[in-house]
Amino acid sequence: MTFVELLARLGGMGRFQVTYVAALAIPLLMLASHNLLQNFTAGVPEHHCRPRPVANDSTGDVPLLISIPSDGHHRPQRCRRYVELQWHLLEVNGTVNSTANGAATEPCHDGWTYQDGIFAHTIVTEWDLVCESKKLRQVAQSIYMAGILLGSSLFGILSDKFGRRALLTWCYLQLGVTGAGTAAAPTFVVYCLCRFLAGLAMAGVSLNSASLCMEWIPTEARAVVGTINGYCYTFGQFVLAAVAFGLPHWRWLQLVVSLPFFLFFLYSWLFVESARWQVISGRPDLALKGLRKVARINGRKEEGDKLSEEALRELVHREPPLPGGTLASLIRTPGMRTVSCGVSFVWFSTSFAYYGLAMDLQGFGVDIYLSQLVFGAVDIPAKLASVLAISCVGRRVAQGGSLALAGICILANIVVPMELQMLRMAFAVIGKGSLAASFNCAYIFTGELFPTVIRQTGMGLGGTMARVGSMVAPLVRMTADVTPVLPLIIYGAAPIISAIATCFLPETRNVPLPETVKDVERRAGHLKDEEVTVPLSTTKTKEGV
Repeated sequence: MTFVELLARLGGMGRFQVTYVAALAIPLLMLASHNLLQNFTAGVPEHHCRPRPVANDSTGDVPLLISIPSDGHHRPQRCRRYVELQWHLLEVNGTVNSTANGAATEPCHDGWTYQDGIFAHTIVTEWDLVCESKKLRQVAQSIYMAGILLGSSLFGILSDKFGRRALLTWCYLQLGVTGAGTAAAPTFVVYCLCRFLAGLAMAGVSLNSASLCMEWIPTEARAVVGTINGYCYTFGQFVLAAVAFGLPHWRWLQLVVSLPFFLFFLYSWLFVESARWQVISGRPDLALKGLRKVARINGRKEEGDKLSEEALRELVHREPPLPGGTLASLIRTPGMRTVSCGVSFVWFSTSFAYYGLAMDLQGFGVDIYLSQLVFGAVDIPAKLASVLAISCVGRRVAQGGSLALAGICILANIVVPMELQMLRMAFAVIGKGSLAASFNCAYIFTGELFPTVIRQTGMGLGGTMARVGSMVAPLVRMTADVTPVLPLIIYGAAPIISAIATCFLPETRNVPLPETVKDVERRAGHLKDEEVTVPLSTTKTKEGV
């Protein structure tokens, strides 16, 4: 009997599983709020230098034309002002000259004036993250992504050692505390520190939620549950747009999207730890208690009472740890090397292209709230299409196809003229939807590729590569200084290359989850059913010898 068969005996996708998935899915609504938060909390309003004060002028009402030079679009320059007021630009009849030929300019020594609007209260206006300091705005987002990068590997390893539920509970609390701390940050440095710690916790929530879902539900429900979780992230983008519209002040917005995690922390104490992980970790007594609780909730108490610790030990054969630990086991055998490399390609390129598009909403020239809604809405049909593809044609085809379509849409914008803004945005939206579908596939596919003994470490590898991609994405925009189309070439080429790499991964549709590294090698054809491998040895022996 396999673990999948055991779950079927205990109720399959019963009341426990439905409740469990719902409890894990609700916090995922808020993940988008934190990941995309700086589209609103770090929005850049129209601004220009504060005019030079005029002696004996108590009103300070100096015409902008004579103090601030104009740019090529006849708007005030953002980062320069005249050294001397150019009174001659005003004519007696009220008309003006548009230039001050040869007039000396200087940086904004007296600060900036920000126009009232949707970005009147952001970290940009509070700490003057403009002109010479404008890079700090992207630094803050990169620091947050660095936290997620570290958390993806750190919490992946820790949860394989200490359990999924314990780490998830801690991450809920950490995210609530650091999110509230960000809202109260007195300085930009403290803001970045809190965002970094929030990023750490965010990775832990994402990874452990996915693994708990994967390890408690039957095989036939994995694709549907994975898609439900993906849709929670999608609807979270709508929540972010609505909350940001109602709370334009960045501190209140930051606080409101962080407080729910204290509630998630409280009810997470009711979660049941993964029985798969407990058996693999040599704790069949705890797994037995959890499985009997599941059976009781699902109305299968008699089936639960029949279970024993000995049966659980036989159910999942624990594999001796490989020398070097779980990280080394990701690349020690041929099958694991193929899986690890393929997963790394998929996660890096998906996140790289996704954040290259999603974190530049102001660049489309459309109302930012509308852009957020459109970018979120496209995920609905995209993820529906992905779950149909996952269920009908398999994980590998769905994963590779979504990546290839995303790359094609991004590359298509190379030949679309800049004047056709709506067409360019349409390609970007389709590309973003394809990347959202790719994320949906990746969460399911990755969880099915890695064995239970190192599943969280494998998910952590994927998350780590995704965060590397999200950190590199903003830097690629700087290549536009070389040629304007170069960023699009890079953003589009990465998903297409990863689509090719996906072809080398094994198909996992309707296949039981692998429990050990040996299962992965058998599936890859590197190990026969009756054979076992000896670590650091090239010999093979028969089981039981």
